[in-house]
Amino acid sequence: MALALFDLDNTLLDGDSDYLWGCFLAERGIVDGEFYESENQRFYDQYLAGCMDIHEFLRFQLKPLADNDLQHLERWREEFLASKIEPVMLDKARDLIEEHRERGDELVIITATNRFITEPIAASFGIDNLLATEPEFRDGRFTGNVSGVPCFRNGKVERLRQWLQQRDISLDGSWFYSDSHNDLPLLEQVDNPVAVHPDDKLHAIARARDWPVLDLR
Repeated sequence: MALALFDLDNTLLDGDSDYLWGCFLAERGIVDGEFYESENQRFYDQYLAGCMDIHEFLRFQLKPLADNDLQHLERWREEFLASKIEPVMLDKARDLIEEHRERGDELVIITATNRFITEPIAASFGIDNLLATEPEFRDGRFTGNVSGVPCFRNGKVERLRQWLQQRDISLDGSWFYSDSHNDLPLLEQVDNPVAVHPDDKLHAIARARDWPVLDLR
């Protein structure tokens, strides 16, 4: 049995769930549409360029969770999953997951996107293990703050190491599938790094290091 790690956005999904959540909120009038879409795009461009301040982004991205009660958030999330996420869940991604499942591998989705958004997506892929950025939740509401280390760049490595230690699992024979050069710290930790729909920076690195490149679209 080996560990099979999957990034989520633009890897198993043909899109970015964080960005799509922002679009959904703006379209429904839950947030100020013009401002939110502008900021959403600004942070997404920074992410692609590799210069995003994760804490600044999370203050922006988690604010709607803090501004609304859980009942409304959960209803909106159901609509979001049906309208924005289900259409971008890739069939070939499901096939890849099932290949690893049939081998008996331990399946994990590891993503910078927060758990509120990603937990039902992981469940839809049939994956129980989810390492995601954790939004702080107190007294029945989200606070808008982050709990623990954001699951981003080196934070993914730190969060994974903590998870492995708790379960006495090693990285021997491990796999990690990702689209982004932001995941290079974790790609360099596993035995089998795989670039999936890689951005230009990751594509160049994958070619130079002879890593496999997959297209699940």
